[in-house]
Amino acid sequence: MTENKHIHEEKENDKELVENVKKPAAAGLKDESSENKKDSEIKTDKTEEKKTKKKEEKKIEKKEEAMAHGIGMHMSVKQAMHISRFIKGKSIDQALYDLGRVIKKKLVVRFKGEIPHRKGKIMSGRYPVNASKLFIYVLKGLKGNAIVNGMDIDKTRIYYSSPTWAARPARRGGMKGKRANLTIKAREVEGKGEKKNG
Repeated sequence: MTENKHIHEEKENDKELVENVKKPAAAGLKDESSENKKDSEIKTDKTEEKKTKKKEEKKIEKKEEAMAHGIGMHMSVKQAMHISRFIKGKSIDQALYDLGRVIKKKLVVRFKGEIPHRKGKIMSGRYPVNASKLFIYVLKGLKGNAIVNGMDIDKTRIYYSSPTWAARPARRGGMKGKRANLTIKAREVEGKGEKKNG
């Protein structure tokens, strides 16, 4: 009987020890969780402040014009000059559409004073397919810049397109390769129609 009493007392002592150990641990956990909550609240406040600051910074003033550059592009300056004349006065979307038709060989780019009229309904000109692809690449960048600048795409017109010679790589036999730099600018114009082909 005495042994049973001792065992029973030891079990009760063990239970008390376990409960005493659990209580501070639980209290510590509660303290930690409350600290974590406070930290998370502080972090959320900071993130909200950062978001409001970013929104304030993102308010960009509307700009008058958009610009895009193409540097060291693999095309001749002569072709770029004729395509530049072809897209001036058009909206960006119209220029992209027309150059897409040039790539499909459904619309001719006029090469003034160089190529005679052909037989049939075709006017004097050529289909500069590779150069048109490069122009489309630059025009897409111009469109993106116009959107970022807060410009109305429907009213935006290309008013400046100018190719210049780039650094030309040397070829075998002393020849130089074709390379051109390109700058295209667009701005909003009110009350003016698009330039028509022909």
